[in-house]
Amino acid sequence: MNTARDLAIVTLDTASDHTVEQGDLSLALAAAEMFDLLDAHALVLDGDLITPSAQAPTGDRLLDEAASALVRQEPYESVEDWLWRRGRGLSAAYVEDLERVGLTARAPGPRFALRAAPSVPVDSAARRQADERWTSGEPVLAALGTAAGIRDEPGEDAEEAEKLTELTDETVTTVLAALGNAVMELEAVRQRRAIEDAAFDNVWRGY
Repeated sequence: MNTARDLAIVTLDTASDHTVEQGDLSLALAAAEMFDLLDAHALVLDGDLITPSAQAPTGDRLLDEAASALVRQEPYESVEDWLWRRGRGLSAAYVEDLERVGLTARAPGPRFALRAAPSVPVDSAARRQADERWTSGEPVLAALGTAAGIRDEPGEDAEEAEKLTELTDETVTTVLAALGNAVMELEAVRQRRAIEDAAFDNVWRGY
C-alpha cells in the first residue's frame, strides 16, 4: 500500500471539483510518505521525534528518496520540521513521477495551447486501488485528503464520524496533528501576504 501515491492519484482525479493549494498538498504528501515509511519499518516515532531505522529499499523511487533524506544523527528531527523540509515542491515531484511511470497522461487539449494540459490518471490497478480507498472513506487517506483540501471537513454523517474515531493510534494522531499545525501555519502566511499586498496596492493608489 502506497498512501502517498494514492493521495496524489486521488488529487488529480478530483482536481476539477476542488481548488487545491500546492503547499497544502505537498505537506499532506510528506505526511503520507511518513505513514508509508512507518509501515515499511524505515522509521519509528519517539514522541514527535523521528528515529530512523536501517535503510531498506521500498521499491518506490520517491519513498526511497524520502527515507534517504531522514536525519540520522541526534538531535533527531521533529515530525513537523520534517514535513516542512520534505514537503517543499513535493506535489510537483509526484505529478512528474506518476507521469514517468505511466500512471497519468496529459489530458487532450488544443494543439497550440500556451499552457501544458494537466495530467490525469489513466485506467490502472493503482488508480482503482486509490479510488477504492478514497470512496470507502479509509480514515488515514480521508484525513490526509481533508488537510490537502480535496475533502470537506467531516460533517454530521454518522458513518463518516464513526470511521474517524478509528484514528486513535498515537503515532497516527501525532503525524496528523503535526500536519494540521503546518497547514494552519501556511494558511496564516498566505493571509499575512494577502494583507501586505493589499496594503501595498493601497499605497500606490495614493500616488
